[in-house]
Amino acid sequence: MWVQATVGDAFAEAEGFVRANPELTAAALVALLVIAASTYAFIRLRSVPGVKFRRLLADQDEIVVLMHPNPDPDAMAAAVGVASLAEQVDVEATVQFPGQIRHQENRAFRTVLDLELDRIGHVSDLAAEFVVLVDHNEPRGFGGADGVLPAAVVDHHPGDGTGEHFTDVRTDYGATASIVAEYFKENDAIPVPPDKHASETGGDFTLSTEAATGLLYGILSDTKNLTVGASESDFAAAGYVYPGVDQDRLDRIANPAVDAEVLEVKARAIAGRQVEGSFAVADVGGVNNVDAIPQAADELIQLEGISAVVVLGERDETVHLSGRSRDDRVHMGNALESVLEEFKHGGGGGHARMGGGTVEPLTDPTSEEEVEPVDRNALCDGLFRAMAGDV
Repeated sequence: MWVQATVGDAFAEAEGFVRANPELTAAALVALLVIAASTYAFIRLRSVPGVKFRRLLADQDEIVVLMHPNPDPDAMAAAVGVASLAEQVDVEATVQFPGQIRHQENRAFRTVLDLELDRIGHVSDLAAEFVVLVDHNEPRGFGGADGVLPAAVVDHHPGDGTGEHFTDVRTDYGATASIVAEYFKENDAIPVPPDKHASETGGDFTLSTEAATGLLYGILSDTKNLTVGASESDFAAAGYVYPGVDQDRLDRIANPAVDAEVLEVKARAIAGRQVEGSFAVADVGGVNNVDAIPQAADELIQLEGISAVVVLGERDETVHLSGRSRDDRVHMGNALESVLEEFKHGGGGGHARMGGGTVEPLTDPTSEEEVEPVDRNALCDGLFRAMAGDV
């Protein structure tokens, strides 16, 4: 009873003070609200990945945004987004890649958005020491790649690669472009509509029409128009960038003319496929356009009775592989990884529904030493075993 009386007296005294000093009470409440808001903003700015990443970029003079070999729209979109964010904090950004850009949609993406993308063949070609990897987490595809220590990694693929200062790998996302779109949103960037100028938005950061269009197509391409592997975050990211999208340019990227070689490789894959049960492997031989290989895999997986498929082809003594699965028994990324790790210069991986990889020659094809070719028959046998569960 004594405790209740004491508490009651305390409340009575507090109530009396409030009634006697309303101005002081209001001022105290305002001060508390300001402190609470400031504390929340401070914690948010320290914890939100997009803000952390922007601050990291702002500390640099120049950076390289490095894409994986033969970059696809998701990689290009993420790279363009990172470069745009860097440039808005007065950092010079160079977007680079190994390999080729040959897929018709990739070429259209580059041309329609008028992107400056530099091709590299050796670590010495990198334009800066501060390297940001996008859409992959370990450097590959060029001479000296093993010696590159990335400063930052932004990716949605599984893997062990990390950045020295920043790592953001979200395997539950359908596209790296979605992660980069979130960075803009977390920095309160305003998407600029196609008919507006950035200066009209009034914000400290903006999402340009070029970047918004690229990011949306990157999301759509890696999730089959938000129908396969898309998370709630991918839908949210697409909705965020949409006000800045140029519909005409988006349509031109999505519906380019098709290279004749792509159709020829698709035909070779269908005609020359080997089938065991519901699994298929097709060796299409030599190709000039390596991006025709994944397109052939997309075509082959649609055949009746086929639930998992791998297409392989060779260019410049390197064997390129692309796999697709709609079979819950076959995790395509794991299957390719298990097979290719048996080859000295092989490597691959990916998601449950799709994956890819390469097997490089055992000696440098530019040297005078004889190149030991990849045993493609053994490779095909290994692929069938892996899809059957022998991993």
